[in-house]
Amino acid sequence: MTLFAIILTKNEARHISACIESVRWADGVLVSDSYSDDGTVELARAAGALVSQRPFDGWARQRNAALAEAAALGAQWAFFVDADERATPELAAEIRQVIAERTEVGWGVPRWNIIVGQRVDHGGFYPDYQLRLMRIDRARYDLERPVHEVVLLDGPSGNLQNPLIHYNYDSWAQFHGKQRRYAAYEARILAERGIRPRPHNFILQPLREFRRRYLTLQGYKDGLHGLKLCLLLAYYYGAYPYWVLLREGRQRKAAPGPQ
Repeated sequence: MTLFAIILTKNEARHISACIESVRWADGVLVSDSYSDDGTVELARAAGALVSQRPFDGWARQRNAALAEAAALGAQWAFFVDADERATPELAAEIRQVIAERTEVGWGVPRWNIIVGQRVDHGGFYPDYQLRLMRIDRARYDLERPVHEVVLLDGPSGNLQNPLIHYNYDSWAQFHGKQRRYAAYEARILAERGIRPRPHNFILQPLREFRRRYLTLQGYKDGLHGLKLCLLLAYYYGAYPYWVLLREGRQRKAAPGPQ
């Protein structure tokens, strides 16, 4: 069964060469780039990857387009890897084994998340299964979820045992920037569904998210690092999208109408 590793990129010059090196065991490596201007494309080609480019129009659409392109190149299976992730030899061997011997059409991959130099094992960060390995003719991404995208499978799925290594955030500034972008996407989804912020959204939802991560998912076991992450994610997942909605609503009201 022909397997392609697929990497979506936008200005990933820092990571792309090492990422491609970690998936050289695949039958092909396809980099789907959104017009990087930092040398990502040149580095990817130098590392032996096939490179295509298309304007970014949402994560789900990008991944569906990459699946179609891999299929056109003769791939039957796709293994999605982010540029800041690394596949280990143990994971490679397990992937080869399951696509040869098992009937599942999709597989979740656990991840070890390295956040600001520290591996985080609790609070939802491990095993952090991501459905990344899939039969191309039996999988597509749900266009209703443009961020934190969901794979729709036509058939059974399973979970692998060996993890990807995810160099998630190098600094807290990077963490804050990415969480704000994710929250803005979520706010857009809420607005499209006609949802408006209510007072309880700013209190109850952050509290529920903190309780889930810190207590239910045992984030407290990662010490002060875990506490900080749980507090920040309670804010970004619970309250921040509603702050964005509220701010944009006020801006629309304040904007001058047609003359």
